[in-house]
Amino acid sequence: MDNSPSRKVTEREACVFLSTYAAWLLGCGATCIRTEKNVRRMAKVLGLDVDISIITSHVHLCVIDRDNGNAHDHMERIRKHAISFDINTQLSRLSWELADGKISFHEARELFERIIQTPPANRWLVLLLVSVANMSFCRLFGGDTIAMGIVFAATMAGYLLKQIMLDDKRDVRLVFFTCAFFSSVIAACGHLFHWGDTPEVALGTSVLYLIPGIPYINSVSDMLDGHYLCSISRLADALVLTACLSTGMCGGILLMGLKLF
Repeated sequence: MDNSPSRKVTEREACVFLSTYAAWLLGCGATCIRTEKNVRRMAKVLGLDVDISIITSHVHLCVIDRDNGNAHDHMERIRKHAISFDINTQLSRLSWELADGKISFHEARELFERIIQTPPANRWLVLLLVSVANMSFCRLFGGDTIAMGIVFAATMAGYLLKQIMLDDKRDVRLVFFTCAFFSSVIAACGHLFHWGDTPEVALGTSVLYLIPGIPYINSVSDMLDGHYLCSISRLADALVLTACLSTGMCGGILLMGLKLF
């Protein structure tokens, strides 16, 4: 098999592959500038010029053969996928391997199909690590040992519920509202039963695991790079999720009868 990455492929093959690649990369949490760089890197080694337009829910790609001027364009819907640094890293590595001549175009397509089938990390390990991380936030904000234990329990229960609801294909906004409500009700026990000296810290940090940090960060990155539509879209998504978790937390506090407002 010819492993040279510069071996000619049709414009249609390259365009469909690159647009699908970009749609997956964006869906897994990559920024617009990273997606553009990866796509241009691969297009260059294939002897193609590429114009890429990234909008809120689609990627539009046009490739032009440098030798004969033939062009092909393709639009692909951005994949709705959980943020995955593992898949992002593997897809970026794929672009470098193709650019460096380590794999051919057809091998890159086969590798891409394997990468997007990557199973998620062990859910029980993720559950444990998220609970420990959120417990650490409690300590960082001045929580005592009892408050840390409350946050650990509230986070574990809420995140487990999040996993179950997402597996059941529930709307993500409903998931954020419900999990914040559930975690805040558990964390409010510190106030009700006078456990520890910092129950307010436990309550305040019990929902931090739901903060959509990656969309906020990507929104700023896209804005700095001039992708204003994507930036505003990601910011709006993050704000809606933040509002949902805030509403859920307020509902839990009101249900437990805490006079914090």
